[in-house]
Amino acid sequence: MNPNGKYRPFTAVPLKDRKWPSRTITNPPVWCSVDLRDGNQALINPMGIEQKIEFFNLLVKIGFKEIEVGFPSASDTEFEFIRRLIEKKLIPDDVTIQVLCQAREHLIARTFEAIDGAKNVIFHIYNATSPAQRKYNFGKTKEELIELAVSGVKCVKKYITAVSKEAEAEGRTPANFRFEYSPENFTQTEMDYAIEICSAVMNAWGATPENKMILNLPATVECSLPNQFADQIEYFCENFPGRENCIISLHNHNDRGEGIAQCELGLLAGAERVEGCLFGNGERTGNLDIVTVALNMYTQGVDPQLDFSDLDTISSEFTRLTGMAMHPRSPYAGELVFTAFSGSHQDAISKAINARFGNKSNLLWDVPYLPIDPHDIGREYNGIIRINSQSGKGGAAYILETMFGIAAPKAMHPVIGAVIKARADELQRELSPDEVYDIFAETWLYTKSPLNVLEITERHIEGERGTDLPEQVAGMATVEWEGNRYAVAANGNGPLDAFVSAMKQTPAPAFNITSFHEHSIGLGSDTQAIAYVQITKDNGEQVWGVGKSSNVGRAGIAAVVSALNFSHIKKIK
Repeated sequence: MNPNGKYRPFTAVPLKDRKWPSRTITNPPVWCSVDLRDGNQALINPMGIEQKIEFFNLLVKIGFKEIEVGFPSASDTEFEFIRRLIEKKLIPDDVTIQVLCQAREHLIARTFEAIDGAKNVIFHIYNATSPAQRKYNFGKTKEELIELAVSGVKCVKKYITAVSKEAEAEGRTPANFRFEYSPENFTQTEMDYAIEICSAVMNAWGATPENKMILNLPATVECSLPNQFADQIEYFCENFPGRENCIISLHNHNDRGEGIAQCELGLLAGAERVEGCLFGNGERTGNLDIVTVALNMYTQGVDPQLDFSDLDTISSEFTRLTGMAMHPRSPYAGELVFTAFSGSHQDAISKAINARFGNKSNLLWDVPYLPIDPHDIGREYNGIIRINSQSGKGGAAYILETMFGIAAPKAMHPVIGAVIKARADELQRELSPDEVYDIFAETWLYTKSPLNVLEITERHIEGERGTDLPEQVAGMATVEWEGNRYAVAANGNGPLDAFVSAMKQTPAPAFNITSFHEHSIGLGSDTQAIAYVQITKDNGEQVWGVGKSSNVGRAGIAAVVSALNFSHIKKIK
């Protein structure tokens, strides 16, 4: 691949002493959703009227106060949708609808028909300004395009005056109109020419500090580095005459995959308003992803003033209404973004979360690998750690403890992790939590070979009252070892001690218990004891076993059986 002669570097603006690199975002911008127009036109199957109404209600619920509802002169569906919103009084009083229109009188007239009766409207006109579009699309000079834009402004003003007078004559309150202009392909337009045409539009509109207009500066095609885009925005803001009379708005696309970064740097450079779509839906590689930008701010301590506290519901509604699937790695909303497969990641996450659970104070969020608390956006911890062949010792133990109450001692974690990892490697896929438990149970709880206990009884022997003789337990058991049956009996200071002593009468390997842990599992009448035993055999081999029983003493015995059987499994493998 040789780009020489066909492509050239982006021409940066001559900005000196730039201010944006030292700034931080401390307040959210004005958000404007363009899902129902820009996002909708990018769908393979555009939404119908009922779907668009549901989507509009979703945007209102999230908290958008400015919503671009369509291009009413472009299709009957767009027109009828806007009429339905107005006639059914579905637009809250604190929400402003925005309509897009080209700077042509017959299209402007049709648009005013669509918005008749609305209370708050942003009338948005645009025309392309880049050299390529002046050359290929219009065949017009710079001056002719300025004249086209100004004539569009004058036409909009004429209709606003007419419909306002008509409303007053009918005893109705006139709509509150605001005006927006976009020099399409702003980023590919000469900056001084962009300033010139925007200045002409502002003067024609008559904007003032009390009646500001919106100047929307679209990266219709993303074509530069984010820092170069920030330079363009700062250059425009610093050199635009009458800056106090306008709101600078961004409309980023994502052709280079840097739309979010460009937006954030554009805000640092002086922009005050952002247009975009939920989850970055839009033409080609998409519009700006408002969800990501807003939650990025949230993680930096800035309230975005949009409610994404139930992001799973929002994403499922988005998919249902648009037919657009959510990528599993989509920031914040993707199925896997709070999931760790790597062992070291799993260990760090589980330790940090467990530590936080035990602390009731309002701690700063500092969990490794998780930039946001999943609970803040309606997600749960259960899916954070998932198991595959890349998982480490902590992941399986975390799943067993948080989902099944099996709190294995830390020294046993590497053994559990190795068993689970080996099965995932064998299957070459992820294991579900239920599968993790089943493998654990098959390996430690349910084994019957080479050792199986067929029958066990115990008798407590107490010393004479008033003596210091210790209590003894006489244990008797019938066991099978490698298919042969043995009846054994021994005394001990408890059922487990008696069983261990009795096993010396069988051909099973000699061993001692070197670690013992126990806890309850379950609630009420379903409570059981679960014991974890490490045995050390005469050859120095150390093996872990696990037993579970409603009888506390029997749980330890089951754990010894489990350990001897696990030792045999290891030998076979």
